Amino acid sequence: MKGGLISIQESLDSLKPSERKVAEYILKHPDEVVKLSIQKLSQRTNVSEATIIRLSRTLNCKGFQELKLRIAGDLANRNEQNQAYQEVPINGSVDSVIASVSNNNIQSIQDTLSVLSKDEVEKAIHALSKAHKIAVYGIGASAIIAQDFKQKLTRINRWCETGFDYDTQGMISANLTEDDVAFGISYSGQTEDIIRSLTLAKENGATIISLTKFGSNPVSDLADISLYTSSLEKSIRSGAMSSRISQLNVIDILYVGIMSQNYDESIAALERTREAVKMSKRNYGE
Repeated sequence: MKGGLISIQESLDSLKPSERKVAEYILKHPDEVVKLSIQKLSQRTNVSEATIIRLSRTLNCKGFQELKLRIAGDLANRNEQNQAYQEVPINGSVDSVIASVSNNNIQSIQDTLSVLSKDEVEKAIHALSKAHKIAVYGIGASAIIAQDFKQKLTRINRWCETGFDYDTQGMISANLTEDDVAFGISYSGQTEDIIRSLTLAKENGATIISLTKFGSNPVSDLADISLYTSSLEKSIRSGAMSSRISQLNVIDILYVGIMSQNYDESIAALERTREAVKMSKRNYGE
């Protein structure tokens, strides 16, 4: 059990002032906090015990005890691996570029596994598997993730539509029903077009699935099923590289999960699409 420190770091900006006060203390003194009672932490931070409990639940923990266990798991993992996000070198050697980028991508996936809920993944797979139509929305870098998901779903004969701007998303959302799913991808969870599109889809009865960074945000707050990723890279030069990798990893998890629900049908559809691509290449000499 881990993910306590990662959850706190990702949620810091969205916490209430009193909760943030506790969160910042935990980040500065994690080794100390795992040994403290809720009463002692309340005294050290000058907040109520109820605030600490609210913070724990905001971080998807049942209570302070579970939060401490998750923090302890993070500390043990940190001691074992001694890894952290690395600055992408500007004028470094090719070896240093390979090492830093690869390390950051690996770290992002590991951090995501700490905040990704098994129950929410199962709910998402079930909803997507039984959906009549799936709408996938992404803007900017998230559009690449949305397009990847559409390509995967199309290959296994799932009716999927994508929208990369509000006009397209709005038209799709206006025609969704309670039999459909709208899947919104936004790492920040603040993308206005995604919020508007999901709101319209929700009003029409569609099931809403979100894929955002961990924590409360407008996109995940709209969702019936909330999936989270984590990427704590700080450098502007990283350009959402690690966050993209962690999002694609979640998409692959969903794709395999959907395939497993109707394995024989999915394999047959994959074979048909593979043959169609081969035939196209033969006919056009590619």
